[in-house]
Amino acid sequence: MSILSTSVGMNSAMDEINMIQQAQRHHLVVRDIGEEIDLEIGPGDDDPSFSTTTLMTIPQEPSNGEHEEQKQMLIASQISIEEQEPGKSQDKKRKKKVVKRWREEWADTYKWAYVDVKEGTARIFCSVCKEYGRKHRRNPYGNEGSRNMQMSALEEHNNSLLHKEALRLQVASKDKILTIVDKSIYVKALTSKTAGSIIEALLRRDPHEAEFIQSVQEVIHSLERVIAKNSHYVRILERLLEPERMVVFRVPWIDDKGETHVNRGFRVQFSQALGPCRGGLRCHPSMNLSIAKFLGFEQTFKNALSPYKLGGAGGGSDFDPKGKSENEVMRFCQSFMNELYRYLGPDQDLPAEDMGVGPREMGYLFGQYRRLAGNFQGSFTGPRIFWSGSSLRTEATGYGLVFFAQLILADMNKEMKGLRCVVSGSGKIAMHVVEKLLAYGALPITVSDSRGYLVDEEGFDYVKMSLLRDIKAQQRSLRDYSKTYGRSKYYEDAKPWNERCDLAFPCAAQNEIDQSDAVNMVNSGCRILIEGSNMPCTPQAIDVLKKANVLIAPASAAGAGGVAAGELELNRECNLMHWSPEDFESKLQDAMKQTYQKAIKAATDFGYSKDSPEALVHGAAISAFLNLAQAMTDQGCI
Repeated sequence: MSILSTSVGMNSAMDEINMIQQAQRHHLVVRDIGEEIDLEIGPGDDDPSFSTTTLMTIPQEPSNGEHEEQKQMLIASQISIEEQEPGKSQDKKRKKKVVKRWREEWADTYKWAYVDVKEGTARIFCSVCKEYGRKHRRNPYGNEGSRNMQMSALEEHNNSLLHKEALRLQVASKDKILTIVDKSIYVKALTSKTAGSIIEALLRRDPHEAEFIQSVQEVIHSLERVIAKNSHYVRILERLLEPERMVVFRVPWIDDKGETHVNRGFRVQFSQALGPCRGGLRCHPSMNLSIAKFLGFEQTFKNALSPYKLGGAGGGSDFDPKGKSENEVMRFCQSFMNELYRYLGPDQDLPAEDMGVGPREMGYLFGQYRRLAGNFQGSFTGPRIFWSGSSLRTEATGYGLVFFAQLILADMNKEMKGLRCVVSGSGKIAMHVVEKLLAYGALPITVSDSRGYLVDEEGFDYVKMSLLRDIKAQQRSLRDYSKTYGRSKYYEDAKPWNERCDLAFPCAAQNEIDQSDAVNMVNSGCRILIEGSNMPCTPQAIDVLKKANVLIAPASAAGAGGVAAGELELNRECNLMHWSPEDFESKLQDAMKQTYQKAIKAATDFGYSKDSPEALVHGAAISAFLNLAQAMTDQGCI
């Protein structure tokens, strides 16, 4: 008798180990812990053919312990049948039900499952393909002998080909799938029924594109009153959310050792309703189609809000220029342009700089484009080598952010002089923000990189800025700044948003400010946030800032300086004009003032108070959308 008990215990332990190993292979998240479930384990209405289907059997002979346990389960089932009423025992569609609590201690074992309600019944669902177990009831191991009967239906599903195919597709984008689930819940909580239906349609079509869906969500939230006022705009918006053209292509290149590498290139020409496309190229390992669409969508609204008639585009590659030699970067850029040149032109699409793409990369790209096109068809916006003197476009984006902040403060009857400013990032935009803040007498105290942030409580000055530029040019860590200025501090794996400040300029990357960062920012006294990067705040962070009445200047408005400067430089080329830096800054200030006034007017026209912390966010989206909608209406359904 003791031998039999030992055998059963060993088999049970082996089953548990196998289940845990299977769970570790799936790495999925359990939701709704603590719910009561009602799991069917016998033949039922879901699959009438199951009761007549011969199940596959295990080729190995079961152990004595398994034989004994199966006999005991069979006896128990016969007793339960005899205790039932005669009419019910004759029912061919009889179901056995086991009710268990979805306990927290199961979480480590059943990570691929979650509980949800289907047609009024709580069931266990697969987290990969969102189907519940009985949908594909073909268990090669049988039901009656299962030691984990409470999960037998899900085990059957996990053995199905459908589940295995869904798992294969899920591996490369697991994080995005989990993020999408969170985003969809958030969208439904924020939007009206009409706007929510647009988001739901987008989720069904592009369920894995987290960044793009988040960007669309923010815009639709701002357009709710516009949609409610004119239902015609719903159809316009649905068309606008689908890019006019998406190009995805292979980029092979050879490194200095003669080894071949392959990257993926993207270009999303989102809308040409207002004119030829303009938009950046980003080279970063995280680059994907979702980010390319998000960048193109944001650029479309940014260009529509500017004084110029331009369409929007975005793109780039998952190539990382860091650590690459000059020749390797050149070979990659030439290979990239070998495919992309077919879709570029002064009247079609001209790319610009973005993260990982500077004057060097733009020069190589334009050189190969000119070679393939066979003539000098305009120039890309950004590289310094195509016009006499230095290009001011790079400075213009950072300068424009400060000009926009000055316009906001002027409406509040305040000055920028003496205000503490926190800046994230240490690239082109961030450094020029710091430079122009110094010119206005503000006190910029931070910059950051991918490893942490640097804070100088005394504030940066022009001498310190020169040191920072040298550090970045030599690709050194910002930590080296503290070797010269000992009173400064560098914090590893941290963000600057807990530093005391009046204004914040996030200029690093999308979603760099999460909910906890927003709380720190509010507690640190920040009253105005000027977006230098596209979509720097998560939706949860925006909620925190809104409740704390922190005024947000969106990147679509505050970051329009780069758009204006690019067009001014192209026009200067065509007209052979030569402007001094002072003239250029004057024209840039005029462009930023027009953008600011458009956003405020659109917000007030649709009932938003000028003093509302979201007035600029809503106004910028409304003004840009109305321009796009008018052009799309005039041009018909194309």
